[in-house]
Amino acid sequence: MDDLFTDRSIRDRIMDRPAIEALGNGAAGNGAQTLIGCDLEGADLSRLDLSGWIFERCTLRRADLAGARLERTVWRSCRGAFANFTGCDLSEAAFAASDFNNGSMKRATLEAARFTGCKLTGVDFSESRALDLHFEETLLINAKLAGRSFHKAKLLRLDFSQADLRKCDFRMASFEDCSLRDAVVDGARFEGADLRGADLGGIRLDDASRFRGATISRAQAAQLLSEVGLKVS
Repeated sequence: MDDLFTDRSIRDRIMDRPAIEALGNGAAGNGAQTLIGCDLEGADLSRLDLSGWIFERCTLRRADLAGARLERTVWRSCRGAFANFTGCDLSEAAFAASDFNNGSMKRATLEAARFTGCKLTGVDFSESRALDLHFEETLLINAKLAGRSFHKAKLLRLDFSQADLRKCDFRMASFEDCSLRDAVVDGARFEGADLRGADLGGIRLDDASRFRGATISRAQAAQLLSEVGLKVS
């Protein structure tokens, strides 16, 4: 019975691939682990099965997780600038209050993954599979999100400034306290979207035509016209 109350988490260790493998990944049958305050900076964790693992306050700067199985993983208050998640499976993963600036999630599977209160500046989501991907209160400045669907999504406190949003689907989406400042929106669709809660600064008037069918405020309309030197009286 005591085992039910035993804390099996791994705390405050420097971890490399052999150390992770020694804990037993999914293939070894020892089940998911919880790492708290561990240092995995630069670790090669590529192609490991870490499904269901929990990472809390861990450092993963430049860690290589390419091709890893990371389904249902939890990432809380982690720091992982330039981490490589290329081609990994992050289905149903949950990220909270974590910083993965300039990381790569190219070709990753992100179905039903959630990012809340995260910093994802410069992250590359190119060619990712992202059905039901959810962002909330997250920085996506200069992120590569081309082709992503936000159809009917409720977007809350997302900063898309300077992001690559080419061919994104924002139809019927609502924006609350968001920013599209200087974003690249070529080919994006906004029909039926409510943009009144979005900062449209820096959007060129020719790009503004892509907002046809969306709802904007009078102040936003004046802002778009001011970009070409026109004033609304």
